[in-house]
Amino acid sequence: MPIPEFIVELRRHVGHAPLWLTGVTSVVLRGEGDEQQVLLVRRADTDEWSPVTGIVEPGQEVHESAVREVMEEASVVAEVERLVWVSTTEPVRHANGDEAQYVDHTFRLRWGSGEPAVGDDENLEARWWPVRGVREGVPSMRAHFGDRVRVALDDPREVLLGPA
Repeated sequence: MPIPEFIVELRRHVGHAPLWLTGVTSVVLRGEGDEQQVLLVRRADTDEWSPVTGIVEPGQEVHESAVREVMEEASVVAEVERLVWVSTTEPVRHANGDEAQYVDHTFRLRWGSGEPAVGDDENLEARWWPVRGVREGVPSMRAHFGDRVRVALDDPREVLLGPA
């Protein structure tokens, strides 16, 4: 489901007005060394590659949302290794006119099982990409998504707060 039901209900009351939302970015890794891969999805709304992202549902723990989004969007079971970055996105205007800004929680996850497959209508494709290529810009991603992947790959000792 591209727009969570609680957002649909909110939008009935506020229209396209800006909403402040809690978001997650799930950077899923598998393999080690030169064989390490990162899970990326090709988004239906922009036709661009990104890590799995989503909105935290009311009452759900943020880390559980990261795992849920990976299963829903890419049909992969993953486990959270750790939170690596908390930041605020720039304001976003979605294709339908909705405006939002997100407090994003970027998690580093480890692949558990399953091969990537599109799990909902939010994405056109889901696949593993070699980390080496992703670090070199293949496939190309919007800067903020590339930054989130880079931070997860760098695996900083402390959680980054604010801009990278």
